[in-house]
Amino acid sequence: MAEHRTYLELSEDDGSAHKFYEVVRSGTRVTITYGRIGTSGQTKVSDFATEAKAEAAAAKKIAEKARKGYAPAVRGVRAARPVSRRTIESRRSTANRAPVLWRFASGAAAFGIFVDEERCWVGNQRGDVYTVTHDGTVTGRYRLPDGVKCIVADDFWIYAGCDDGRVYDLSGKVPHVAYEISADVDIYWLDIDDAVLGVSDRNGGLTAVDHEDEFQWSRDVDGDSAWMVRCDAGNDAVFHGHSRGVARYAAGDGKEVWRTRVGGNVLFGWQGVRSVYAATGQNDVYRLAKADGAVEAVYQCDAAVFSCAASADGRYVFAGDNHSSIYCFDADGTRLWKLGSGYGSAYSMQFLDDRVYIVTTDGSLVCIDASEAAIRAAQQGTVPKPVDVKVAASLPVAEPVAVLETTSQPGDAILVECYQDGPRLRVRVISEGFEQGWNVQFPKGIREAGARYAVEGVRTSERGGFYRAYGEIKRLV
Repeated sequence: MAEHRTYLELSEDDGSAHKFYEVVRSGTRVTITYGRIGTSGQTKVSDFATEAKAEAAAAKKIAEKARKGYAPAVRGVRAARPVSRRTIESRRSTANRAPVLWRFASGAAAFGIFVDEERCWVGNQRGDVYTVTHDGTVTGRYRLPDGVKCIVADDFWIYAGCDDGRVYDLSGKVPHVAYEISADVDIYWLDIDDAVLGVSDRNGGLTAVDHEDEFQWSRDVDGDSAWMVRCDAGNDAVFHGHSRGVARYAAGDGKEVWRTRVGGNVLFGWQGVRSVYAATGQNDVYRLAKADGAVEAVYQCDAAVFSCAASADGRYVFAGDNHSSIYCFDADGTRLWKLGSGYGSAYSMQFLDDRVYIVTTDGSLVCIDASEAAIRAAQQGTVPKPVDVKVAASLPVAEPVAVLETTSQPGDAILVECYQDGPRLRVRVISEGFEQGWNVQFPKGIREAGARYAVEGVRTSERGGFYRAYGEIKRLV
């Protein structure tokens, strides 16, 4: 049976897109494969009643992509996006073991963690993202196309930044692509606040992207290996740490506000209300004033520090080193305790309600009891037996989809429509009671000119001027 194959690519000059789309028609079957250049992508197979209908469907898909700028290409000519993986030589801690309440083995080394009042999120290098309750029950699972670099929260939204250069919105039932990073940017870390995305990279650079996934500004520095980026839209600030120190830039235009040298290359960052924290390879965590970059305190560890966190009020500061040790300090820099994690070095960490949550080199999400009584007992050698958390075989897996569910009865949903604005596809609200001149932050991969959608809700951005869609999205028919 004759096979008709069309291979297309889209790789814009500014690097905002770097993807392929292949349509194969064989008889009455049409197979579509799409994704980032250099990856195997995702595949969708459709069968039709006749060859004529299959041919028409294939031609329609090819024409749609051509209108969006895709062009015929030869597979393998363009290179895949570069990917950096953070490597840590993890050694066993000689300190007493920390009071671990439970441990969830995600199956691969894990960088991404986020913890809120409802649940914990962990993402690993296989692209798996799990949600776990605070008592250690796995409640959700997502599968993304590539390794998860980090997980960040932005108000209602949870985002996972991946090695395929995409940032996925996990606020609905299925993941949707929210941002696509330039293919020539070797991503190290990401952060988002009020829809402004900050990206730090291997070369020490910093890039800012707005809610429409459009480039705003970038800064090159005299350092490299920029692991730290923290966005603070309320203070119009992006904080950036690399091999030569920490700097603050204006979120709006990228103007440098201050720059501070610290004793060593910055390996991770955290932020509080008035301070930012920089973990360094020279065994220290620095607390810097957001306003002027002044060094407020230094927290001394016994080995290179790969992660840090602080309590919401700044009273306690935590750190994880490359010897699998976890530290706690008072705000002034006094070390309160040091204990071994028992499950490898902490790539990332977070503190909430007397518990320290870490993700580690062996792929574990670990919950540590940091209450005074538990720590005191651990220092004397008494710790609880950790619960080994398992994933139920019946737990459904949510994956990115190219085809949305449809509805003709939107009910209380908000209606939006996609329209062509020059070379860009944008989205606006058409339901009554909303600003008609405002656009909507909306997933990129499901936009189609003229299409209308029913969304669970939209919220006004903190800065105003645009809306942000959240929750379940269906196409209106």
